[in-house]
Amino acid sequence: MTSATFYGVVNGVILFGYWLLIATVTIRILVKRRTVSSSMVWLLIIFFLPLLGVIAYIAFGELYLGRRRAERARSMWPATAQWLQDLKSCQHIFATHTSDVASSLFNLCENRQGIPGVKGNQLQLLTSAQDVMTALIRDINLAHHTIEMVFYIWQPGGKSDNVANALISAARRGVTCRVLLDCAGSRQFFKSTWPERMRHAGIEVVQALPVNIFRFFLRRLDLRQHRKIVLIDNAIAYTGSMNMVDPRFFKQDAGVGQWVDLMARMEGPVATTLGIVYSCDWEIETGERVLPPLPERVSMPFEQSSGHTIHVIASGPGFPEDLIHQALLTAIYASRKSLIMTTPYFVPSDDLLHAICTAALRGVDVSLIVPRKNDSLLVGWASRAFFTELLDAGVNIYLFEEDLLHTKSVLIDGELSLIGTVNLDMRSLWLNFEITLVIDDADFGNDLDCVQRDYIARSTLLSREKWLHRAYWKRIAERLFYFLSPLL
Repeated sequence: MTSATFYGVVNGVILFGYWLLIATVTIRILVKRRTVSSSMVWLLIIFFLPLLGVIAYIAFGELYLGRRRAERARSMWPATAQWLQDLKSCQHIFATHTSDVASSLFNLCENRQGIPGVKGNQLQLLTSAQDVMTALIRDINLAHHTIEMVFYIWQPGGKSDNVANALISAARRGVTCRVLLDCAGSRQFFKSTWPERMRHAGIEVVQALPVNIFRFFLRRLDLRQHRKIVLIDNAIAYTGSMNMVDPRFFKQDAGVGQWVDLMARMEGPVATTLGIVYSCDWEIETGERVLPPLPERVSMPFEQSSGHTIHVIASGPGFPEDLIHQALLTAIYASRKSLIMTTPYFVPSDDLLHAICTAALRGVDVSLIVPRKNDSLLVGWASRAFFTELLDAGVNIYLFEEDLLHTKSVLIDGELSLIGTVNLDMRSLWLNFEITLVIDDADFGNDLDCVQRDYIARSTLLSREKWLHRAYWKRIAERLFYFLSPLL
């Protein structure tokens, strides 16, 4: 065989393998059940940029948790299911009645997660980072048995260092402390001296979903642990949109100001239902099974029969698929009078956009509050592509002028509240590990309404007429980023 023939054969084999790879990925996209828009975007990317498109799809196109974590997720469910079955014996913690606006959503959550909503909880809304960390430090100092935390971002500096010192003091006096932090979100923390100082004090500090370039094709690198949960003594819990950061020291060079967040401090059996979520996250990441104890009757500080009823919805690999998305749709379609939403990142699915517009068209007073300035250029432009359709349907769009509004909240008819870590974008709805509280209580709804009305007072109502006369280049940019919205 001559060298020319040899190189011809090699080139033919490489070319055949190249097109076989493209054909295989194309067939995979067509076979995989996903939205039509998402499939079309991936196909266009692959056909226009074949090699880069194939690499991008293998890395980001499907939800790969990784073999080891996937096996742990599968193996933990028999024990988790048994724990949920045992929890059902604690009949005193479960709500038997819900409001009309909440009934369909609570039925959905019960059918998909296996337990009803829990009652007897005390809730407090905290709207400033300083208040959150002051309350958290107080609770840590009073902890007796366990402190468990999971955060997407822990950024050293300011009052977050005070929280870390309180945690170290708790560990040294014998409290069992476990901290689970997303590797990518908390990279500055893991570069600091804090992990070593915490571990030296006896705190278990674990990196969730480590970023390893050598495992690029084995697990999605953009799959993140986005939950924010604090659990103390199986009785006190915190969750909401705030990372463990002091806004005065966080992303000050991003040009968006300080982050504005909302957290809920809770006492009662909801801490137990959040505890099983934490238990699953911990086992998926470490392989260690630490199930929370079942709640005692004394853990119900708020004895009103149906007040402060809460359902906890967890999402992510290993949890009920699409549940948070279904919950949002169910809640929006249940609205009759008002719907107020706050989110920093608004890139909804077609179904979610349709539900919001339909609510406005049938007479519901719909308001969407988003920040004028956004720390994500792509999402900021992509979200604007939906404004025309929303405005045409009669949705009030408020642009928050002060700092970066990071709160994620939905309030239906002043009574049904959804708060947590979920942004109204594809990444939160379909990919990340997220947490949402569904709260059926008019008093809490009134508190959330006051917070949202304060946001509106600090916002500018977007004029439809002014919006329709924006610069033409902006429309082109919006459509370009809208094209990428199924991938954001």
